[in-house]
Amino acid sequence: MKLAQLPYGARFEYKGMVLTKTGPMTAAAENGAQHFIPKFAVLKPVDGEAAPPPAESRSLDAARVLAAFEAYHATALRQADEAGKMALTAARARFLASLEQTAPDEP
Repeated sequence: MKLAQLPYGARFEYKGMVLTKTGPMTAAAENGAQHFIPKFAVLKPVDGEAAPPPAESRSLDAARVLAAFEAYHATALRQADEAGKMALTAARARFLASLEQTAPDEP
């Protein structure tokens, strides 16, 4: 398992030490010493500790994503000068076109 799969406070074994996850890439030893855990590190569960739950797959609601993008775009337009507005409008059109190209076929 990898450190990113564990919740904060989870215990695991790494390089013969029992550690507790304290950050996205850090853990504390039983004596309180902090250790950096690289992303590539393979960790072992501590005996008696539950394995991490399987990662949830998150799906995005297309309408919510588009609404968030449009809100961002509107804010960006208010901050830009005329040349910037033209560039943002063109970038928006390219973004929306790329979504149409990658959208799955409707039945």
